[in-house]
Amino acid sequence: MKLSFQPKEIDDHVLKLTVGVIALGLPFLTSFVSAGRIGSISDSYYQGDWARNFFIGCLFAISSFMFAYNGDSLAEMILSKIVALAGLGVALFPCRCSEPPNIVTDIHYTSASIMFIVLACLCLIFYRRARAKGHAQARFRSYIYALCAITIGLVIAVLGTDNFTGEHLGSKLPRLTFYGEWTGLVAFGISWLVASRALPFITKPEERISLLPISPS
Repeated sequence: MKLSFQPKEIDDHVLKLTVGVIALGLPFLTSFVSAGRIGSISDSYYQGDWARNFFIGCLFAISSFMFAYNGDSLAEMILSKIVALAGLGVALFPCRCSEPPNIVTDIHYTSASIMFIVLACLCLIFYRRARAKGHAQARFRSYIYALCAITIGLVIAVLGTDNFTGEHLGSKLPRLTFYGEWTGLVAFGISWLVASRALPFITKPEERISLLPISPS
């Protein structure tokens, strides 16, 4: 068997895989390298060079890949660009959870809310696409997408309720925002890893992509 090199641009599936890995790594990396316990992921911006660099670098990387991603429909293309802009808003306007409301916190929370809402919408698009395929692996993927969309929706509901009730829940759970953001990012990362079609067992062999620019001939 010979291996033939197939030079081409990075396709959508590799973009999804890359975005999924970065989204999964962001909360773990920022928490690990922060000087202390952070109340939100954006708190890592104020926790030293490594934490700040990971926070800004990961969000800029996600935004860049989302700008490059067009998907399979006009709606998917538009939604991905909205996520990219919202991600930049989160990165460029970091805030501490303890800060009183101001223009920076307003932009940050608005950007984060938009980002998670649109990511839940993209999960639903992936869900419908997987359900339409009908085979067993696609159905299993659809369940994962639905679970990820529900998880992100619950995160939005809990953090939004906490914000509008004067942080009533947050006063009892000091790291509520961090764990909410962590959960949302993990759900985001898992859904995009699944959508990359690089994972075994939940992807039919003929659907699975190769991560290397080579193919058997």
